[in-house]
Amino acid sequence: MIPQLETQRLILRPLELDDAERTQLLFPHWDIVKHLAARFPWPYPSDGALIYYRDDALPAMSRGDEWHWTLRLKTDPAQHIGCISLFKGETGNRGFWLGLPWHRQGLMTEAVDTVNDFWFNRLSFQRERLHIRPTPHRSLGHHRRRMAPPPHLLEMSRHSGVAQRSPDAKTNPAVRF
Repeated sequence: MIPQLETQRLILRPLELDDAERTQLLFPHWDIVKHLAARFPWPYPSDGALIYYRDDALPAMSRGDEWHWTLRLKTDPAQHIGCISLFKGETGNRGFWLGLPWHRQGLMTEAVDTVNDFWFNRLSFQRERLHIRPTPHRSLGHHRRRMAPPPHLLEMSRHSGVAQRSPDAKTNPAVRF
């Protein structure tokens, strides 16, 4: 079972199928989708959230392979404003998005800190590193076609808690939490 988590201003509630309707309203904006993995199509389908939650996210949560939470302001817990996720595997272990009206308020930083703690201190499998994909640099020319993010990774050490560029990184994109 995936626990509910909290930050100073947020409730991180485990994802449910009923969250798909609100996600479908907030998520399909190029300024959100362009920063995510290439598996999210653009233009985003009108039933994309429902299909992803029903066919991918929720079954993976049931298997214990993924952890997905909706982000909810403590001042308005009935409505979610974004999502954050953790994934088992060698790379790409964390993903997140936040609705545009809530950008630049430090909310995602709170959520990231909380799920990083969950990853390192509460999950039962042993991992020394949390691999994250950096946000593609704005100069890469994202226009109307979907582009995959650069292939390099950042690694967050369990011991230092500091993100470091992977030794095989070829470029230095801006990273934003």
